Amino acid sequence: MTILCVRFQLPPMYEAALPSLLGLLEEFTPVVEALPPDGALADLRGAERYFGRDAVELASVIRVRALALYGVDCLIGAGPGPMLARMALRDARPGLTCSVPEGEAPAFLAGKPVGALPGVGAATARVLCEYGLDTLGRVADAPLSTLQRLVGARAGRELHEKANGIDRGRVVPNAVSRSLATERSFTCDELDPDRHRGALLSAAGEIGARLRAVEKVCRTLTLTVRYADRSSTTRSRTLKEPTAHSPALTRAAYGMYEALGLQRARVRAVALRAEGLTPAEQASHQLTFDPVDERVRRIEEVADRARARFGPRAVMPGTLAA
Repeated sequence: MTILCVRFQLPPMYEAALPSLLGLLEEFTPVVEALPPDGALADLRGAERYFGRDAVELASVIRVRALALYGVDCLIGAGPGPMLARMALRDARPGLTCSVPEGEAPAFLAGKPVGALPGVGAATARVLCEYGLDTLGRVADAPLSTLQRLVGARAGRELHEKANGIDRGRVVPNAVSRSLATERSFTCDELDPDRHRGALLSAAGEIGARLRAVEKVCRTLTLTVRYADRSSTTRSRTLKEPTAHSPALTRAAYGMYEALGLQRARVRAVALRAEGLTPAEQASHQLTFDPVDERVRRIEEVADRARARFGPRAVMPGTLAA
């Protein structure tokens, strides 16, 4: 076992602590892949030799250090590859690392439903189940030609390999800034849709300003609405073009909110997450003949400079100033 999949038990949307926790993992290996908002993959092949301990023993040290230094517990799955480590994480418990030893992957996977395999969506799972291939053990025993006939040549080959425990994935080191998130909580459970929209306006403005500050644009915006009974609803929308323009982000957030059709919902908090971040210099922008759009973008640039100098509340929409 050389790969750990770690999920830190952070409070909802408390992504600000993740970089420090990733730094904790990097004390053991430089090959760490962030999985925002609260997880990471770590390749410990070199660390096992260096520290003279296996991955499960190193996982125990990581857990203790996370608790001691940051007061954060974590769930950890270990396996010979990223896919198996992710699946092991689902069976992990606080204080106990779930591990899939080398050579025991087929037995670990055999009894699991086919939909539990990463990359198998609802439609593929439904097709497989219609032919009696409802567990990964049955998929592993099925002829490759049968799987390819059902789901396609390439997908069938990948499915056959994964069901037999062949994990060709690898950990790709990256930065945590693949997404940005912010949340607006209400002092009491809020029924007023205007207050909900005001919170979304504020959150979208913050996300846009943060993206522009780091010269990034986002491709996807995700809205999470949390209710008084602690349940939540999440919706995502791929934007027409990657952007950091606050009005465009606000329109997308409003659109997702309206699509929920909430009727006097008691909302406790709303959160927005910008995902699929890419450098702004690589993004394209559809030019228009509307002078208003250009003026709005120029005003946005001036407002960013004012906020950078005088604080985040120096310039804001009039509806939020009341």
